[in-house]
Amino acid sequence: MYQLLIFDWDGTLMDSQARIVACLQDAARDTGVEVPSASAARDIIGLGLREAVHSLFPAANDSQHDMLAERYREHFLVLNQSRSELFPGVESVLKELIDNNYQLAVATGKSRRGLDRELEETGLGSYFLSTRCADEAFSKPHPQMLHDILDELGMDAKASLVIGDTEYDMQMAKNAGAAALGVSYGVHETDRLLAHGAESCIDEFEQLTQWLHNQQ
Repeated sequence: MYQLLIFDWDGTLMDSQARIVACLQDAARDTGVEVPSASAARDIIGLGLREAVHSLFPAANDSQHDMLAERYREHFLVLNQSRSELFPGVESVLKELIDNNYQLAVATGKSRRGLDRELEETGLGSYFLSTRCADEAFSKPHPQMLHDILDELGMDAKASLVIGDTEYDMQMAKNAGAAALGVSYGVHETDRLLAHGAESCIDEFEQLTQWLHNQQ
């Protein structure tokens, strides 16, 4: 039924929520604005950095937004040395999907620099035929990242499935005419994912292959 599987990264393939939240909070401290709660910071994971800081810090001015983004990058890419791990079963499932002739791609709110570093560190770079980042296109839920991937691979949206953990992933898929599958172990809860267009939700990444098999 589906030929192309397009994955979100943070909260879907990689358990990076705690690190992202810590870096957002540290950026706020550096900038002198009110430090957001962990739940508020977690809620905007999945958006591009520019959109995330505007949403999370609506009272900040343009200069502060620029500084917040700059300090976040510095913390995430340099200062914060904590490691984020892939969710259980990610690499083995991706291998199985490729063996079953699925094409794989990534559409993420991360920067290109951030994604490339994590693809290298995890060794997953060769698994994906196309990747698109928020600093190369409009942020989710805008469909541009998906359109770019589909154009690059010559695929139809109707043969594509977006897999993600936020409402932004679900909305992006809907806006592009693709289907969406939520994962309940990430940022947004199952009811929220279903309300924004998820076909269904899985509770563990290792359930993906069986879910896909059931759709055939």
